[in-house]
Amino acid sequence: MVERLAGGTHAVTHLLETEQPASQLVLRRYPPGDTAAGREAEILKALDGLEGWAPRLVDSDALGKRFGEPAVLITRLAGHADITSVPPHDAAEQLGRALARVHAVPLDRFGGLRDGMLAASSPDPGRAPGAAVLASGLERLRAEESVLTHFDYWSGNVLWQRETITGIVDWSGASRAPRGLDVSWCRLDLVLLHGPTAAEIFLAAYQRAARQVVANLALWDLFALTNSHHTVEGWLPNYQSLGRTDLTATDLRARHTAWTSELLEHRRER
Repeated sequence: MVERLAGGTHAVTHLLETEQPASQLVLRRYPPGDTAAGREAEILKALDGLEGWAPRLVDSDALGKRFGEPAVLITRLAGHADITSVPPHDAAEQLGRALARVHAVPLDRFGGLRDGMLAASSPDPGRAPGAAVLASGLERLRAEESVLTHFDYWSGNVLWQRETITGIVDWSGASRAPRGLDVSWCRLDLVLLHGPTAAEIFLAAYQRAARQVVANLALWDLFALTNSHHTVEGWLPNYQSLGRTDLTATDLRARHTAWTSELLEHRRER
């Protein structure tokens, strides 16, 4: 049996189920020439299942010689992506605790992790409202301690079962970077989906679980906002494919703009 799985636009993802032997696997195929399959394979090898929180690598085809496109074949984790059923406050709390697990993984388990700060930078941030403020503090962010970052940690990249997170998927972008990179990206996602209150609940849960305070939080939030300024409408297919059909591109832009304005206003008032 082959079934297309919802969510995500970078990789085409299918569930594969076999009878002899009985198993369920997930095939993720990337566009020709994409290097993400090779990166994801190396990350999954090093994670070694992350105590059940990440898939295990079964096979990889970084050049697409066997699968036709660059691909990874991985184990299937229990659960499914869900951004509609779990109450927003509960989802935010669990997302914070799960991210703390990722950031606790020792970096010395990985060889050759890419620099997430370089990979995340927008090619044209200059016209974003917070670009000048971000530029003045960017070196401060880069100087922070690096951890293992998922790099695309948002509500659609975790799996749920009975309103409990069971795993984290899509590891192709994993990088070394300060913890604020993942924290700010997920906060932005929660603002777009549920509003600023959910982002604050997520932050509090993360800091309790990680036993770390996220330094320069407002600057990190501007980092996420600036680097998504030109593309936020493009997030809509991901949200709608997972059931948030009530959202429109106009909604995403309005919420993005409102949160940017709020952050910049608070900064001026300080």
